[in-house]
Amino acid sequence: MNSKFVAFSAMLSLLAVMISPVVANDQEGEGHAEPAVPEGMKKLELEFPQPLFVGTPRNIISSNLEEESTAPKELTVPEEVELVSLDAYVTSSDDFPIIGELEYITDGDKEGAEGSYVELGPGKQWILIELDEVTEIHAIVVWHFHSQARVYHNVAVQTALDEDMLEGVTTLFNNDHDNSLGLGVGKDKEWVETYQGRLIDGKGTKASFIRLYSDGNTSNPMNHYIEVEVYGKPAG
Repeated sequence: MNSKFVAFSAMLSLLAVMISPVVANDQEGEGHAEPAVPEGMKKLELEFPQPLFVGTPRNIISSNLEEESTAPKELTVPEEVELVSLDAYVTSSDDFPIIGELEYITDGDKEGAEGSYVELGPGKQWILIELDEVTEIHAIVVWHFHSQARVYHNVAVQTALDEDMLEGVTTLFNNDHDNSLGLGVGKDKEWVETYQGRLIDGKGTKASFIRLYSDGNTSNPMNHYIEVEVYGKPAG
């Protein structure tokens, strides 16, 4: 046999050995690009409004601002989970909002334009969302105001079985780092508002009421809500 042919065949064999692991690894990577959703679960699908930054962003000063978002980008929830807060009854610590109506908070309009948000008075304020029944809560999404980059202070989200927030109280989020609200020192961070709102893990907490707190923002001392969405299923 020609020695050149033998050498050429040996080179082809060596190349085949070198390439095979690469192909195998590529195929393995493709097969594991995204973990399968467990049976009986689904990825929570959220609908976002159009981005709406208007004007030049103000300088944002916050001693508790996250450097990079630590909020969950998506959640896997039971298949039965759905939006349970649409048109839910809302009350507030401010009986007479300066702008808008409390019903705006659960009306499904997240666009953030004039007539889409409610403005509560300055300082510490809260809103309370009442669900139709005891619910296993898996996600809460909050849009305060997204036509301007700003940060809302002392944001806390609690759930309870009663409207006085005394029975079965659970704190799902709290970035009040100096206990200004009197709910305890929070370890979460403040964030810059965007059209994507803030997704908060409900952790399957059972509750009928959701109370959200805030204490002004980096643009003014007022408190605003465009929309709050609660996702859950009837508690078993």
